Amino acid sequence: MSGFLTTHREGRPTQAGKVDPKSTPDWNNLKVIHRNTLPPRASFYLYNNETDALSRDLSRTKSQKLSGEHGGPWLFRLAKSPLEGGAAFYKQSFAELLTSPEWSHINVPGMWQLQGFGKGPQYTNIDFPFPVNPPHVPLDDNECGRYVTIFHLRPEDEQDQIRLRFEGVDSAFTIWVNEHEVGYSQGSRNPSEFDITPYVKFRELNYLAVEVYQRCDGSYIEDQDQWWLSGIFRDVLLHKFPKTHFEDFHVQTILHDDYQDATLQVDVQLPNDAEVQLRLLDADGNEIAKKVKVGQGSITFELPIGNPHKWTAEVPYLYTLTLSVPGCAIAERVGFRRVELIDGVFCVNGSPIKIRGTNRHEHHPDTGRAVDYDFLKRDLLLMKRHNLNAIRTSHYINDHRLYDLADELGLWILDESDLECHGLLVVGGDGSKFTSDNPDWEAAYVDRARQMVMRDFNHPSIILWSLGNESGYGRNHKAMYDFIKSVDTSRLIHYEGDYNAESADIISRMYYSVKGMEDYAKDRSWEKPVMLCEYIHAMGNGPGNIKEYIDIFYKYPRLMGGFVWEWANHGLRTKTKDGEVYFGYGGDFGDVPNDGNFVLDGLCFSDHTPTPGLTEYKKAIEPVQTLALEDGNKVRIINRYDFIKLDHLRCKWWIVADGSEISGGGVEIPKDIQPHKEALITIDGLPESYAPDAHLNLEFSLAEQTSWADAGHVIATGQLQLTRPTSLQLLQLRLLPRNRFIHQSIIDADKNPSKLYISGLQGSVWEFDTTIGALSSWRRPSDKDTNILASPLDFSLHRAITDNDRGCDFGKNWVDRRLHQAKTHMTQIQWSDEGGVAEIVVQARIAPPAVNWALETTTTYRFVTGAGGKDDIVSIRVHAHPTGLNLPRAWGRFGLVTRLKSCERVKWFGRGPGESYRDSKLSQLVGAYEAGVNELFIDYEFPQDNGNRTDVRWVEFLGGEKKRLLRARYGELEGASFQAQRYTVADIDEAKHPYELHKKALPEGQVEVHLDWMHHGLGTGSCGPETLEEYTLHADKDRDVEILLD
Repeated sequence: MSGFLTTHREGRPTQAGKVDPKSTPDWNNLKVIHRNTLPPRASFYLYNNETDALSRDLSRTKSQKLSGEHGGPWLFRLAKSPLEGGAAFYKQSFAELLTSPEWSHINVPGMWQLQGFGKGPQYTNIDFPFPVNPPHVPLDDNECGRYVTIFHLRPEDEQDQIRLRFEGVDSAFTIWVNEHEVGYSQGSRNPSEFDITPYVKFRELNYLAVEVYQRCDGSYIEDQDQWWLSGIFRDVLLHKFPKTHFEDFHVQTILHDDYQDATLQVDVQLPNDAEVQLRLLDADGNEIAKKVKVGQGSITFELPIGNPHKWTAEVPYLYTLTLSVPGCAIAERVGFRRVELIDGVFCVNGSPIKIRGTNRHEHHPDTGRAVDYDFLKRDLLLMKRHNLNAIRTSHYINDHRLYDLADELGLWILDESDLECHGLLVVGGDGSKFTSDNPDWEAAYVDRARQMVMRDFNHPSIILWSLGNESGYGRNHKAMYDFIKSVDTSRLIHYEGDYNAESADIISRMYYSVKGMEDYAKDRSWEKPVMLCEYIHAMGNGPGNIKEYIDIFYKYPRLMGGFVWEWANHGLRTKTKDGEVYFGYGGDFGDVPNDGNFVLDGLCFSDHTPTPGLTEYKKAIEPVQTLALEDGNKVRIINRYDFIKLDHLRCKWWIVADGSEISGGGVEIPKDIQPHKEALITIDGLPESYAPDAHLNLEFSLAEQTSWADAGHVIATGQLQLTRPTSLQLLQLRLLPRNRFIHQSIIDADKNPSKLYISGLQGSVWEFDTTIGALSSWRRPSDKDTNILASPLDFSLHRAITDNDRGCDFGKNWVDRRLHQAKTHMTQIQWSDEGGVAEIVVQARIAPPAVNWALETTTTYRFVTGAGGKDDIVSIRVHAHPTGLNLPRAWGRFGLVTRLKSCERVKWFGRGPGESYRDSKLSQLVGAYEAGVNELFIDYEFPQDNGNRTDVRWVEFLGGEKKRLLRARYGELEGASFQAQRYTVADIDEAKHPYELHKKALPEGQVEVHLDWMHHGLGTGSCGPETLEEYTLHADKDRDVEILLD
């Protein structure tokens, strides 16, 4: 093939004297990383003059887009292998290919697997989808995408150097221009730039051909946890560099030791002699500094800047730097900031900061890693609106426009090189010896570092470089570190695989427990800070116990904070045979091997809308924390910003209680509340007394519009309990005083030997099935022909397993102990109606088949009519005692379950409006709420337990015209919860996709209702610590609980 020009190892001739391929292909040759590419440079556009450059209008740049809607049509043909026919396609005319049935149109940027070509997407977390034999990839199993397009150049461009720049191609490619081979490059997420001036025409049509290889030797160090997708997935541009131009430039803002004044240092690379003018403008366009220098090659400007505004993620103040030579100008936004360790504490501008971040892969549900600008910007706006302040670009440099947005909006960036070889660490032996500690791979490793630093150097948002991810550790990481330090000493370097921080400036950990991090923090002899580069794995329903991590971050100076894994699910939008849309995961596209739904592990759903986990994360990291009520009307708060006071916020208060709400008013926030300091705010107008279960609510919002949110956007909330709820005992005294009744309820045991019929004073009729020991019917006086119960009232110990259950011992233990198969077996029933109160006592064992453990229960049902004859009431009191061998470690839940007919809406007083669990609830404030049944359900992309509402005092289920079907009251019990869904736990457990679950909805109008006294926490066990001890619903404890139903 003509694409394989570089020959390093000749093949051995066969007896016939022929061999194919004739030489080692570039894409299988470790010694060929790039061929005829230009040196990496900063990402910038050239303009004709400074005025155009200051406009930042890309239509006025000296560039031309060949991709996207502004580019021309691209034709495409896929081969199963680079060795398959059509290798000389670059010699065919565009018109010839346009009419060929073997060629189709394709979108660039784009991934070919998502446009109907090839085997389809494949997802693996660790494993390579091909035989592991580095540096070789299979010759026959390596799809090859052949692209062609055309472009025009103007006659006036003839004096310019024409550069062809690919921002990202997965995984390697060769290019031809007008039938001339130009070069080759690899490094999927890194840009590649070629000088094509000798090959282009300025008065005729130009023809560009690109051959893209699905796999190359570089694929061994691109084993990131994501879809394997291929193609030209970022923009393709022509850059027109005039004879006198800027080859490159690096900007450093050197803050002096007093963190006030600064030196602006700009290193400029020129190809020839020129007069260079530098100007620095403030955000209002005023000139701050100006200097002119004449020279060639390398020119360095150093300008003193008196007390510039400092750039931080909280106040991202940007100056504009312009560089001009005759006929050419560039503009770059500049932020003044300094990154360093002070006494081992990570600091910016002399102040400690805390990372409240997330890992972010490039993902779009329809286009994969080809992410358009609007979608990208929406991601970052969503982060800012949810209080995030940092991004780790896992695990490669992102689209260069992300860094522009981060500079503008204010986000710290941990910029990570395009490097991961996790799959080499699991095939046996010392995985680092394959590549990371193999000198043959040093050039490939260092190239990844060079590409990152040279492209992204000028961005103030970048405060840390990263050497990659999950690649073991070896000499090549040290070589990367040394190279970066030779270019940039202004930033620190991160690499989690360097466990002892031998060539990293900070210690980084993944998925450490709260206790493990606290142990690090308490170490008295430390020089480097500790960060969690991945934690609180956000897979499915979760994560739980976020607050505990955040609290220790702020408690200990050594702890820098962390990055959640990860920002968004990577589901790909697809359809069933019946046309139902869903988000596919590993295995849904016939991909083998695959790692299933492990690709769905984000704070956002696959369409990048927030999950409940993101809402909870926003609450945990909110920069204003409400701590306590003091002296009657004063609230202690803490400012958790790192640099700014709270003057940009406004605050209001109100009170909610069970049955009432009191409108409050504004709260004056004292001036000069310093970062990380506490203060008291005064709440004027609080009443002298409160109803039961009253809570003081506070809301902190933006006083003015910002670049990322409107005025009024809520930054933080606070809630402080003022009074205790009414106890169940007190409720019973009010509702069930025996001495006020002549006749409350009677039992009729004669109609049917297997049923007890209980009649209430207000006309309710209950049926109790003596064969199973359960309440099986409840007929309301308003509709005596309808039993509101579609199934008997029963106990429930199992919840649909969540991803976080499944990934840790709890889920495995539940399956092993057959918790999902546990049923209630009645052993004895007694009843009486003495004293006007019908009472039934049931002895039972809740147990599954094939095992010995059981939960023995004694349940007392009392059927009465409430005070004043208003309501017929059922009081249920339970004593539960675990017994037997090999008990489960925990119950998923402990409560009651039934199905209600014709249930449409639910009202409750407790946490809401969203779902909440005992270790993931603080974002949901206690209050009175109402919602439709369907609104309570969270349709996770892999079905699992969802929709729980916790810390509930009472819940009411409503039928048509909002008529009460059933109300449950828990009194003062902490942690009581409910669920109301149109699916059974068993059906949710069985379903692997939402479309499978949707087919199993209960009959029209039926709702499965769970009334739980207790519910197990979520944890982060899908990849990390399981549910914390304090949130575990231990199975080895006796329980005494009670509930009132009416």
